Amino acid sequence: MIYFDNSATTPIYPQVLDTYIKTSQRIIGNPSSLHDLGNQAHRLLEQARNQIAELLSVESGEIFFTSGGTEGDNWVMKGTAIEKRTFGKHIIISGIEHPAVSETAKQLEKLGFEISVLPVDHRGFVRVEALKGLIRKETILVSVMAVNNEIGTIQPIRAISEVLEEFPTIHFHVDAVQAIGKIATDEWLTPRVDFAVFSAHKFHGPKGVGFIYWKKGRKLAALLTGGGQEENQRSGTENIAGIVATARALRMYSEKNQEREGHVAQLRNYLIEQLSGYENVRLFSEAAADFAPHIVCFALPGIRGEVMVHALEEKQIFISTTSACSSRKKSVGSTLHAMHVTEAEASAAVRVSLDESNTLAEIEQFMIIFNQLHKKFLKVNG
Repeated sequence: MIYFDNSATTPIYPQVLDTYIKTSQRIIGNPSSLHDLGNQAHRLLEQARNQIAELLSVESGEIFFTSGGTEGDNWVMKGTAIEKRTFGKHIIISGIEHPAVSETAKQLEKLGFEISVLPVDHRGFVRVEALKGLIRKETILVSVMAVNNEIGTIQPIRAISEVLEEFPTIHFHVDAVQAIGKIATDEWLTPRVDFAVFSAHKFHGPKGVGFIYWKKGRKLAALLTGGGQEENQRSGTENIAGIVATARALRMYSEKNQEREGHVAQLRNYLIEQLSGYENVRLFSEAAADFAPHIVCFALPGIRGEVMVHALEEKQIFISTTSACSSRKKSVGSTLHAMHVTEAEASAAVRVSLDESNTLAEIEQFMIIFNQLHKKFLKVNG
C-alpha cells in the first residue's frame, strides 16, 4: 500500500497511540473533580497545555483545546461575530478557505453579517493589495489560511499582518491546520495573528482533538457554556487522553521538522518533474519556496478526479480529490474555482499529499501506475 493522502489525515504515531491508551487506562479522574484522581488528570491537562505552548513559543494561557480544526475555525468566527457584533458586522475571508471557514461565513451571512471575499491570483495567492480596499470601519474579522489545503500555496501572512497593523481592533484569524510542522512557525504565527487553529490528526496525533492559539487580550464569545472548563470558554469534560497524546505528537513532529521538510520537498519536486513530462497534465502546485513541501495538485483533463482516485485505489495507491472534506460531495475545489480554473480541469483535479514516511521508491511506483492509467485513459478518450 502507498498512502499519499496525508493532508486528509496522518497515521497516528505508535508512541502517541501508546500514550493515548496508557493515559486512558491510568487516568480515570475528571480534571474538574477536587479529589486526588481529579488532580492527577488536571496536572496532565496543564502539562500538555504548557508543552504545546512551549513548542509554539506562546504563553500556556493562550492555548485552548478543541475537537479539531473545524471546531476551532467555527469558534473563532462565530465567537468574534457574537462578541464584536455591536462594533460591526463585516467579515473578510479569502476566496480559498477551507469549508470550515467558508461555510461558517455563509451561515453568518444568513444571520445578518456581511462577507467580503479577498481574491486570489492565478497561482492561488491572496491579493494582499486588495485587502486594504475591503476593510471598513465596521470590519471585525479577517480570516486567511496559512497553507492552502488543495494546492499548497503558502499565503503571505506576514504581508497581511503588516496591513492589519493599521487596524488593531480587527481580529486576524489563521487556519494553520496544514502549516504546523510543514513550514517555519514564524512564517504564519506573526505578532499580529490573534487566533490560529490546529488539528492533531494532521501531525500524527489522534482524531477528534485540536487546539487554538488565542492571543492574550483578545475576546471571543464562549463556544460552549456549562461547567466552566477552558476558562469558561469551552465547557465539557476534557479529553485528557487525546490532549496528552496531542502534546506528544506535536513534540515528536516538531523534532523532525527540518529533516522532514527537506525530504518531503525532494519527493514533491521529483513528482512534479515527472508529471511535467506529460503534455496533457495540468499542474496547480509548484516546486517553489512559496508552496508547501507536502502537496501536489494536478489534473488529467477529461478524467474526473474521483475516477483517477478509484483507479489508483485499485492498485493500492491512495490519494484524494482536492479536499477530503468535499470529496464525497463531488464538488469542485474552492481554490481552483477562485483561481478561475476551467470547470473541466477543476473537476479532474486530484491531490497527492506526502509525509516523512513516504519514499522515492513510492513516487517511482506511483509514476509507473500513473503512466499505465494515462495510456488507458488516452485510448478511452480517443
